Amino acid sequence: MAQYELMYILKPDLAEEAQQAAFEKVQQTVEGAGGTVEKTDKWGRRKLSYEINDYSEGFYVVVNFQGDGAISNEITRLLNINEDVIRSIVIRLDD
Repeated sequence: MAQYELMYILKPDLAEEAQQAAFEKVQQTVEGAGGTVEKTDKWGRRKLSYEINDYSEGFYVVVNFQGDGAISNEITRLLNINEDVIRSIVIRLDD
């Protein structure tokens, strides 16, 4: 299994329940595909470098997980269609 780091930015005006639902959805996706979430680091609300979709701030989340390439592809697909996510990126960490 490979090590991955996922960073995604949620809309800053989301309610606490919607943020929690987004965190759980990512974790369920990883675990449902046979991977394991090692750490979820919530950075909180931060200013964006440039405006994205008229947002100048976002709620940053970093997730470290283990899994295969299919998990990475599925998470990328789900985050791209989620309207609450401004941006996301998955990076494979080398040993």
